[in-house]
Amino acid sequence: MSESARMLVSSTEGRVLILTLNRPEKRNALTKELHAELLAAVTRASTDKSVGCVVLTGAGAAFCSGGDLGSAPQGADPQRPTQEDRADTLLHHGETTRLLHGMPKPTIAMINGVAAGAGLALALACDLRIMSRAAVLTTSYIKVGLCGDLGMSYFLTQLVGPARARELLFMNRKLDAETALQWGLANRIEDPDGLSAATLGVASQLAEAPAVAIRYMKQSLLRAETQTLPEVIESEAFGMGRCGRTQDAKEAALAFREKRPAKFTGS
Repeated sequence: MSESARMLVSSTEGRVLILTLNRPEKRNALTKELHAELLAAVTRASTDKSVGCVVLTGAGAAFCSGGDLGSAPQGADPQRPTQEDRADTLLHHGETTRLLHGMPKPTIAMINGVAAGAGLALALACDLRIMSRAAVLTTSYIKVGLCGDLGMSYFLTQLVGPARARELLFMNRKLDAETALQWGLANRIEDPDGLSAATLGVASQLAEAPAVAIRYMKQSLLRAETQTLPEVIESEAFGMGRCGRTQDAKEAALAFREKRPAKFTGS
């Protein structure tokens, strides 16, 4: 199958894995098949020791416009999925955002264009969002009579708070890049022609960082979203003890004494 015919394109830059949603003619709208390919790729990346960072982006002018409503079954077909079947499918798709959010390595959404609906949820699940000045974020669910999926309610509430989460979902407000940055939905914004280089620069820096430290750092940050201060302090204490025994920690100490950059190996 040619690259242009593949719905998901995987490429690597050093230890950075780049996953590109590849349906530009449909603004990278998600079909059941594309969901399955993306989940499989993210699952592999989460345990692949050669991958230090995952970048998710879209081909063409869009990041991802959400679910492909045109691919949904129409009419009173007796073979249409039941409500339970549909819920099971969406729970399965939700594993993708859970992994993007929770895998023990950094994930970055490179938002090159519109990110809407489930596409916005994918972006919000990532650890960092680097956004083109030409891109727009929107929830989109209310205009098609849907309530949101893939963790959208959770990610919005965590990132912008309950009041703004309600505004974005109820009112379907569209955010430009500057507003997304101000609200904390984007970590940085770049001109369109500099987006890829800037994102890969950040991704490469993270991919070469001490992997064990990143793992426990991310674990404590995730626990901080739902646990108490004493629980997070306990998590940090365990992580610090583990990291202190790594070769990377020893290399960092030696490099400091020798006044040179450390060379981390992830061990």
